[in-house]
Amino acid sequence: MFNILKKNKVLTMKYDYAFVGLGNPGDKYAETRHNIGWMLIEKIASKYKLTFKAGSANFYYSEMKYAGKNVILILPTTYMNSSGEAVAFVSKKYKIEPKNILIFVDEYNFPLGKIHIKSNGSGGGHNGTTSVINHIGSEFVRLRLGIDRNFGQGELVEYVLAKFKEDEVEQVTQMLNDSVLSLEHFLKVGYKRAISDINSGTLIQK
Repeated sequence: MFNILKKNKVLTMKYDYAFVGLGNPGDKYAETRHNIGWMLIEKIASKYKLTFKAGSANFYYSEMKYAGKNVILILPTTYMNSSGEAVAFVSKKYKIEPKNILIFVDEYNFPLGKIHIKSNGSGGGHNGTTSVINHIGSEFVRLRLGIDRNFGQGELVEYVLAKFKEDEVEQVTQMLNDSVLSLEHFLKVGYKRAISDINSGTLIQK
């Protein structure tokens, strides 16, 4: 789990982008499939030695600069199904347009390890994404991370709230590393170029 400093106001710099990891707060949910978005934020923070602070509302935050872009990293503490509350607050307070907000979210319709970036569209049955749509519209960008679909009828909730299996950890780690590389590429080249390079697989050769 990341380190949290005492409550502090977010710096008043102008942010080009917000990166938001969807998930549930607390040790109970740490490293579960549903929290892969949180895990990606933590992976970025680990790579760039970032520290989180408690925000002025229901989120933790950190800040970084990459490729000349100022980015605020957000971990909502609203629980998954109310993620939109924190995203809307950040969007309004720091004047970040929805198109410049990137949501990191689990996707059980993708095999483990697959990542895909897109903007607009529906919530696709994901309550966290739907909450964000309900609060700021659908123009934001989603980076979807595959968690596989190894569950039977009526087992979805139990599945997404379970931790990854031991034999999946290496693949999860690789997916997170690939995602960090993809986000760095996004900041360098912008959405239009990044969506092509990431989704086509040309950025990350398997």
